[in-house]
Amino acid sequence: MEAADPSPISIEEATARLGFLADRSPTTSAEDARAAFAHLSDYRDSGVFVGHWAGSSEWERHAVGDEIVMVLGGRTTIFYLGDDSDRSAELTAGEIIIVPQGTWHRFETPEEVMILSVTPLPTEHSSERPT
Repeated sequence: MEAADPSPISIEEATARLGFLADRSPTTSAEDARAAFAHLSDYRDSGVFVGHWAGSSEWERHAVGDEIVMVLGGRTTIFYLGDDSDRSAELTAGEIIIVPQGTWHRFETPEEVMILSVTPLPTEHSSERPT
């Protein structure tokens, strides 16, 4: 099997085509969010995505691998369920966080954020805090 030639992907061009989801909530439908997110490439058992929103995301976790999240612009707070308590970290432009495999997490973004993620698929979602 012959390897395919790698192709550059312009993050600037990809994010310029994104819409802005101003009021994301845990119950926002995939259809309502479609214009604010883009799949840039497949990567192993993951996808490389960009997104642009404000508001709060649903809880999610990834059973098959770690998720890499980089803030391209704006700021957000990631909340995640640790072994013994809820935890959070504020992320600003140029920062990256690795969410360990199987960790429930969500984002709160009062103003706006633009992110790039390498997200293992499939993703499990919950509109309520998992127990």
